[in-house]
Amino acid sequence: MPDAIAETLHELIVATRILANEKILDAFGHVSVRHPHDPQRYFIPRHRAPELAGVSDLVELTLDSKPVRPTEFRLYSEKVIHGEIYKARPDVNAVVHHHAHTVLPFAISGREIVPVFHLAAVVGHVPFWDQRDEFGDTNMLVVKPEEGASLARTLGPNWMVLMRRHGATVAGTSIRELVFRTVFGSDNCKLLAQAMAMGHVDSLSPGEAKLTSAHQQRPPSTNRAWDYWVRQIEKAGLMPAAAKAKATNKRTAAPAKRAAPKPAKKTAAKSRSKKRR
Repeated sequence: MPDAIAETLHELIVATRILANEKILDAFGHVSVRHPHDPQRYFIPRHRAPELAGVSDLVELTLDSKPVRPTEFRLYSEKVIHGEIYKARPDVNAVVHHHAHTVLPFAISGREIVPVFHLAAVVGHVPFWDQRDEFGDTNMLVVKPEEGASLARTLGPNWMVLMRRHGATVAGTSIRELVFRTVFGSDNCKLLAQAMAMGHVDSLSPGEAKLTSAHQQRPPSTNRAWDYWVRQIEKAGLMPAAAKAKATNKRTAAPAKRAAPKPAKKTAAKSRSKKRR
């Protein structure tokens, strides 16, 4: 496996564990990443609770959300969310769909999400998508390509879309940017709800949001936050096993054993001495 792909897949699992540790993913939800060498493919874990996913659980799919190679794994029924967004947005390289409880009140009430502190400027404008508008009564899952395409159209050029009575989907140009936007977007919803309960909301101006967003999406900011969240999952015992194994091998590898010294050869003088005895 090429190093670039291995690093991307490891980072995808780290991101999944981070979002689980931050209470954005629970038993449900999923994160994906576009193939680093083939933009017509993406990787996503098999059908299981996000916190339990490992690199061995990842499946490579086409943008039609079909497995590139036959697999016995059960796949997420809502994988088309990812495939259709990747089709519509060549600039998107990572996607998460979640049902964070901080965000759900806005998906239920229809109240607009606005950035109320600087780190949430990366959320931008958040449109609403109501599956019922185009597809009537459904089981609330986005399982058909046309449903995923409809969601992608509503997302448009934005980075987050609210799904009525369901949850949210967030996009990013990289895994780290995606995690940054998702975590601080969730924090923003919590703070926004608290401010609304107090009776007054003072949100960022469009100019503040634009300038702050550009600053926060720079690597110094996203990497600093990423390092912090990685430390949190290390402390929680959630760091992916493969990464732990590498670190452990470096620290605990036993030193090479030295060959036992060979017994010294008897000299002729010693041999004659023994014969005299």
